[in-house]
Order: sequence, then structure tokens, then C-alpha cells
Amino acid sequence: MYFYHQIKEKLEFSFILKLKALLFILICLYLFFYIHSFKSDGVCLCTIGKKENLYAREFVDYYKNMGVKKIFIYDNNEKKEEKFEEVLKDDIKEKFVEIIDIRGLVAPQIQAMEDCRKHNYRKFDWLIFYDMDEFIFLRNFSNINCFLNQKIFDKCQRIQLNWYFHTDNNLLYYDNRSLAERFPEKEKKWKDVKIGGIEGIKSILKGNINIKIYNTHFLNSKLISCDGFGKIKDIQNIVTNESDHYYNYIDHYYTKSTEEFINKLLKGDVFHLNITWINLQKIDVYFSLSDITIEKINYIENKTKLDLSKFRLKLKK
Repeated sequence: MYFYHQIKEKLEFSFILKLKALLFILICLYLFFYIHSFKSDGVCLCTIGKKENLYAREFVDYYKNMGVKKIFIYDNNEKKEEKFEEVLKDDIKEKFVEIIDIRGLVAPQIQAMEDCRKHNYRKFDWLIFYDMDEFIFLRNFSNINCFLNQKIFDKCQRIQLNWYFHTDNNLLYYDNRSLAERFPEKEKKWKDVKIGGIEGIKSILKGNINIKIYNTHFLNSKLISCDGFGKIKDIQNIVTNESDHYYNYIDHYYTKSTEEFINKLLKGDVFHLNITWINLQKIDVYFSLSDITIEKINYIENKTKLDLSKFRLKLKK
């Protein structure tokens, strides 16, 4: 009996040791993954897309070559419409692109970008919030990490760059060349394009900043803003900062061709609720960026049923 109790005690002691060792290992693993989840790393890009399959490949490749670590695409197509998986299969498989399904939701842009921020602000050094027609241009940098890791941005919570609008290059229809090939011409009178005050900028958010997004252009008014040179400025000054249009800016292919611009209006807006984009105000914007021609007028009238008489009059003058 004595030996039996000795063996039993040794087994019980051995079991307790193993249990403690296992518990220690589990605690270490938990701490490792917990700490790792708060470690920032590189740059991610948050975007939302609806009927963008014609452009998604070019957009993703561009930012991959710029050194972005991961792209989160919020799929806002309707239930039976195209899927990004059809054109981005390899990037999704490599986990460079992650698709978040918000198909069928109405005007979800702010909610989607806030969701992207909330889940990733501790994981990345910087978060970019751009649309699929917006391509950052950095004259002195081929890698976005080198640009953002400059000491000039140490005090900046948000970097805001101007749009630089491209014209339609007098193209009436879509073709499968790249956007850069099809629309090299830039609008010289960019200050006169009336799309809206602060909407002339887009933002890059520094990581580890837990502040809610209220606007997809300036994100949140409480943030410390910098221009592309690391100078702290208020939002209005960044909007009107023309000097960035040589060094650091966003190539904005807002209209593309006439056909593509009308298709853009027809698919609706991811930001505003219950507002149709088929109106003369949008056509005003289009023709403030590009030349008025009879071919464009005829095409738009046939597709939208809008009366473009005022633009016909402008042609006659």
C-alpha cells in the first residue's frame, strides 16, 4: 500500500506540473498574439467599390507596386452584380486583397471606412482612404513607405493631398488601355472645378489613432493635419495648396470617357442617401473638366434624357 500511495502521489505531482506547463505555454501564446495584434506594420488601403471590375486590377497593381501591404475592398455591388473575386482571384489568394461583403447596402461609404479604420488602426503604421479612381503620385518617391516614414510627418496625424483632375481626353467610349494611357491630360484650371470645398482632398491616417471617421475626405476635424511636405495646416489651406500639384498629389480620374462618366452617374452614389446623380449639376462638373463637343452632348442626352440646350448654346458662341 505504501508504494502504491507513493506512485499515486508522483503521478498526481507529474500531472500538476504538466498542467502548469501547459497553462504557462497558453498564457505565453495569448500574450504573443495579443501584443502582435497591437503591433503596427506598413501601410494599408481602405476602399469601396461598385461596378469597378474594369478598373480594380489596375488599381490593385498600382498600389502593390507602391509598397502598400494590404488592400481592403468593401464590395458594394448589388447581390447579382459582378464580384471582385472575378478579377482579383490571385491577390485574394495571396491575402494581399481582402474583400468585405456589403453588397446591396445603400450609401455605406462612411460606415465602411470607419469599419476599416476600427479593425486596422492598430495593425498598420498608416491607413489610406482612397477610391478606385484615385492614384497617389509622389514625384520623389517610388515607395509609399519611404514617403510616409519621413521625420517631417512625425507630428502629423493625418496627411492630406490635393486631387489633380484628369480630363476625358476627348474620348467618347471606354477601351481597355490603362487610365494613365487613356487620360494623360490634366485639367489646368483645377481651382475652378466646383465639386465642393473640402472634397478636393483625400486623407492618409497615422496608425494607433482611435478617432471615429465622420467624413471620407478629411476623416475627423480633430486631427492634426499636414500637407505633403509635413507642414501643419488647416483643412482649407490644404485644399488650396497648389504647390502640392508638382510634388505630391492624387491623380483623380473623375470622369474618364463620356460613356464611363454617364455609367458612373447611373450606378448611383455610395455616400448620399436617395440622391440621383443624373442631373445638370453633374454635367456642369463634367464640362468644367473637359471640352464641350456636339458628340458628347448627343451621347449624354440620349443616355440620360436631360436637356443640354445650355451647352449647345455655349458651342455656338
